[in-house]
Amino acid sequence: MSYTIDRSQKNRVKFEFLLGKDKFDQAVVAAYNKTKHKYSVPGFRKGHVPMKMIEGMYGIEVFFEDAMDIVIPEAYTEALASEKDIDPVDRPELESFDFTEDGGVKFVLAVTVRPEVKLGAYKGLGVARKVDKIGAKQVDEAVENARERQARFVDVDAPAENGNTVNIDFKGSVDGVPFDGGSAEGYDLELGSGTFIPGFEDQLVGVKAGEEKDVVVTFPEDYGATELQGKEAVFACKINAVKKKELPALDDEFAKDVSECDTLADYKAEVKARLTREAEDRADREYEDAVVKSVVDGAEVDIPEVMIDNEVEDMIDEFSRRIGVQGIKLEDYLGYVGMTREQLAAEYKVQAKVSVKTRLVMEEIVKREEMKFEEAELEAKIAEYAERYGRSADELKKDGGSEFMNHVANQVLSEKLMDMLKAENAAAPKASKAKKEEKAEDAEPKAEKPAKKAPAKKAAADDKAEKPAKKAPAKKAPAKKTDGEN
Repeated sequence: MSYTIDRSQKNRVKFEFLLGKDKFDQAVVAAYNKTKHKYSVPGFRKGHVPMKMIEGMYGIEVFFEDAMDIVIPEAYTEALASEKDIDPVDRPELESFDFTEDGGVKFVLAVTVRPEVKLGAYKGLGVARKVDKIGAKQVDEAVENARERQARFVDVDAPAENGNTVNIDFKGSVDGVPFDGGSAEGYDLELGSGTFIPGFEDQLVGVKAGEEKDVVVTFPEDYGATELQGKEAVFACKINAVKKKELPALDDEFAKDVSECDTLADYKAEVKARLTREAEDRADREYEDAVVKSVVDGAEVDIPEVMIDNEVEDMIDEFSRRIGVQGIKLEDYLGYVGMTREQLAAEYKVQAKVSVKTRLVMEEIVKREEMKFEEAELEAKIAEYAERYGRSADELKKDGGSEFMNHVANQVLSEKLMDMLKAENAAAPKASKAKKEEKAEDAEPKAEKPAKKAPAKKAAADDKAEKPAKKAPAKKAPAKKTDGEN
């Protein structure tokens, strides 16, 4: 077998293969052995009909298609093993297949390959890490949310007000005909919450327990169920109860009920500590995202469309798996929200392009930096997984096989890469106001007023030598932490 390579097209490579007659004849024999059990001829046991007889009955080319299925993958795999710089991102396409005059074959395979990545700056970008400040306002809001969760509802014999919860049975109809999803019994609805379509809750303000009321509303033009868009509907409502929310007193007893703390002051301190941790974690995630975005935005990649399409399909498959856990089929979900699979794919496309570019850029940096990991780092990560899933490391390795090991290896490299990017792109800490003023004073000393001229005879006595300004000790710069070499 011989082949030539055409690299004239961007992100696309063509292999032009030439196989001699002997090589193709071998593939034809292999095709016969693979398919001979399909042929039945009187006088021969199934699978024992001679090759020549089958060719005589069905034509000499009877095994050619199966032979092609043998020689094409073999030729392609052999070529890729030799051409280490060619990295396909999709399955090859057969562009042509012909026979040569000597009985051999020639064919052309075209394949989309990994695009070139032109990295921009990925160090020294000065990305700021911003942490939300946690003060009394944030703590009070969190405590109030905890009070809301501990609220109890008591029946009231009074007209319903906004903020009250009404327990209702309702049946909806359009032009007197009930519609799917338009009825319920014992439904708790908080008035003023905006849970139902505009106008519904307003018409229940003032009702009392035991009353009945028809609520007349018009569905919005952009309502999810297209058959109801813009339609007027009547909901026959029965008010079972009107309830008022009562919040627990904000005192030490409340703190004991919702936490392990004995006093409200201790509980607020605990809440502040938790919110501070959450703010730090959120700042870490947002800083990491900002660093990655800055690095990726600065790179140039001409992404083949097939890579984006494949990413979209992966995203749809992942979404389908997630809702499948909840017992929802993708087709049913799309019908409920009034979307087609093509529309869902279109929504994912922008995100898919960003995802593909990010992956390509990150992989190129790993290659540029020649990043590697030690065996000990791999084993440590496997131990993390083992602890998380309550299994031994050996069990995970055995059950997960090479796929699991590759996943762990990629995870270790990814973490090392992110550690490097975060360390190399951090913004310099801002100097405090006092430090800035101190530096300004050191850099620009105030001009002195000219001394008043003294009489000559008193000059020596009156002139006082000025003391030199005391020099502030220079601050020693912190040693830059460097990553140990692998």
